[in-house]
Amino acid sequence: MILITGATGFLGAELAKLLVTTNSQRIRCTKRASSAIPKLLLPYQQSIEWVDADMMDIFALADALDGVTQVYHCAAWVSLKQADKKPMINTNVTGTANLVNLCNVRGIRMVHVSSVAAVGTAKPGEFITENHHLEQSAENDGYAISKLESEMEVWRGIAEGLDAVIVNPSLIIGASAGTQGSGALFNTVRKGLKFYTSGTIGFVDVEDVAKCMVGLMNSDITAERYIISAENRDYKGMVTEIAKGFGIKPPVIYAKPWMMELAWRVAAVGAVVTGGVPAIDKTSAQTASLTREFDNSKIKKAIGFEFKSISRTIGEICEALK
Repeated sequence: MILITGATGFLGAELAKLLVTTNSQRIRCTKRASSAIPKLLLPYQQSIEWVDADMMDIFALADALDGVTQVYHCAAWVSLKQADKKPMINTNVTGTANLVNLCNVRGIRMVHVSSVAAVGTAKPGEFITENHHLEQSAENDGYAISKLESEMEVWRGIAEGLDAVIVNPSLIIGASAGTQGSGALFNTVRKGLKFYTSGTIGFVDVEDVAKCMVGLMNSDITAERYIISAENRDYKGMVTEIAKGFGIKPPVIYAKPWMMELAWRVAAVGAVVTGGVPAIDKTSAQTASLTREFDNSKIKKAIGFEFKSISRTIGEICEALK
């Protein structure tokens, strides 16, 4: 039996679909009682056993793990709201700790989904590798802190005997995101984005992340972390290619760092007035002008993986959103 946490999310749903269509083992997925089964998985309902199990409810988790030999831990709370920072960190870290403890006691193998947000940065001109680590004392992004501390819980479990592997995906994109999450970038460009920034970041297709996770789970590898990233792309080139995919004019105005600083402050004030979520937060605004390039050689060598081109994924997403 295979258990997937967070299967109602973007990556978790794609992983569940992959396992259902390629694996002979039974699949069980956890969700919160208030969560709906994603459209992507509706055709496979007869092949998936859904259970309500909040990550903070250790008893529900224990029940969900009955008969399970492999766990893919995808569940995580993602929020840009400053008010959510502390509870998000607590939820993500405590939930991971609960799962780690149960898997360790029961001898269950785990693949844990972290993020490149927990990897940190490299010196200018160097690629970021798995040997880099986030400096927590200098980090203000609540999500990054929650992923770092969650990853530390997995490492603690490994030290205690847990059989686990950690993946650190870069920015995950794919048609199944719709207009949510990373899909918001495509939707914004489609509506006529006029600005671009100077930053660079890694991108990866959601299907490739799922395939890498399965490849690692079915290997003999343990106690390792892997950056999962297909290509490093600068934002200008990325949004230009997306615009061309929609057949519209690409952004032509360069948003300088000081303009991004102003933008997140204005968005923050607007969110306070309306009670909504800011269109752009401080971390996103600052990251948009940073160059972060990732080395994916470790995962390629470990399981002999070749990534799908980002241009192909861009084309698929634009076609789905047209």
